[in-house]
Amino acid sequence: MQRAIRVGLIGFGTIGTGVVKLLKKNREQIRDRVGAPVELVRIADIDTVRDRGVKLARGVLVPDARQILDDPEIDIVIELMGGTGLARKFMLEAIGSDKDVVTANKALLAHHGPEIFAAAEERGAEVGFEASVGGGIPIIRTLRESLGGDRHDAIYGIVNGTTNYILSAMSSGGEEFADVLKAAQADGLAEADPTFDIEGVDAAHKLTLLIQLAFGCRFAFDDVSVEGIKHVSQDDIAFADEFGFAVKHLAVAVRHKDRVEARIHPAMVPKGHPLADINGALNAVVLESDALSTNMYVGLGAGMMPTATAVVGDLMEIARNRIQGCRGRVAPLGYPIARQDKVRPLPASAGEGTYYLRMRVVDRPGVVAKVSGILGRSKISIESMIQRGRSGRGPVTMVMRTHRANDRALRRAIASIDRLDVVRGKSVVIRTEESLSA
Repeated sequence: MQRAIRVGLIGFGTIGTGVVKLLKKNREQIRDRVGAPVELVRIADIDTVRDRGVKLARGVLVPDARQILDDPEIDIVIELMGGTGLARKFMLEAIGSDKDVVTANKALLAHHGPEIFAAAEERGAEVGFEASVGGGIPIIRTLRESLGGDRHDAIYGIVNGTTNYILSAMSSGGEEFADVLKAAQADGLAEADPTFDIEGVDAAHKLTLLIQLAFGCRFAFDDVSVEGIKHVSQDDIAFADEFGFAVKHLAVAVRHKDRVEARIHPAMVPKGHPLADINGALNAVVLESDALSTNMYVGLGAGMMPTATAVVGDLMEIARNRIQGCRGRVAPLGYPIARQDKVRPLPASAGEGTYYLRMRVVDRPGVVAKVSGILGRSKISIESMIQRGRSGRGPVTMVMRTHRANDRALRRAIASIDRLDVVRGKSVVIRTEESLSA
């Protein structure tokens, strides 16, 4: 029997606990499929007291990651501690010590991926990061290997389970954002501090990685346009339904020759498109490609066991490569860093689209003319308009849908409209992704 592959785990939180459970439960199956035992010999976490519901042998759980990084007998390090400071240091140190690494840390790779991937290439080491995007959806491996021979033109994804759950619950239950978020936190479906999720940062981390994998280019996290979902209301959900759309928090990347447009934002998706039916904590990624045309990949995008499954899948692949003596067989991104295409980011404001506009206006004659006049001067034409709630007292809701318009011109026009004395509060703008076909 081939000698055991020895593994160290840094970070024993929710995902780390799932990994340990999976390795223990499927120990024999993993051994048989890899061709050697895969032994978790040490776990490092600052909390060595909390009960995770997993029995460990004495001495396995330690408080210091150095006992993993400095152990020459450990072959693979799994990093599940999160953050971008110590995690970066530990990953680079492990690679420099001739260890392979597995991580679910999308923030780390979105900000420091080029440095980590280059170090791995130089050392012939492996970096497994399937769990960083899409949880249990094998989208990283699909882009890196299975579809490596195709050319991809666009990505449309629902890649954050929390925001998808919230918008799905708002659509089905009729409650407002704040109430649904509070319930999701109580049920453990949203973090105590959900900022990264609801403001779109988590999705932007994931899109940064997907762009590099799909388009073969270097792309920076700071070049992704990011918008959250806090401003989406029941009014928007209801009007979307009336117009034949579902509101989703989309991650979108489109390649325009040597430029890439990348954006995270709420969007109205046509009900005939499969993305409109992705609800709850599910994630989905749609690829528009040259040879394969349009394909969608769906699965549980977060949670202990879906993410742990992706981590263990990477662990098994890397263990096999070590046994066969072919470490670094495939570069982390599916191609050498030196072969990355040079592209420039195309700001979302430079693009074009169709839009849904909702505003609260004073109920009196001439208001529509003022609003439409500003839009007209910005060369934005109105496809349809609805005004609801005429009462003679207080503001009423006015909704418009535009024809195709320049994003920057539209945002400037809305800023001017919001300064009108007949407008109350800030107008809501949601892009309609009408180009998505059923």
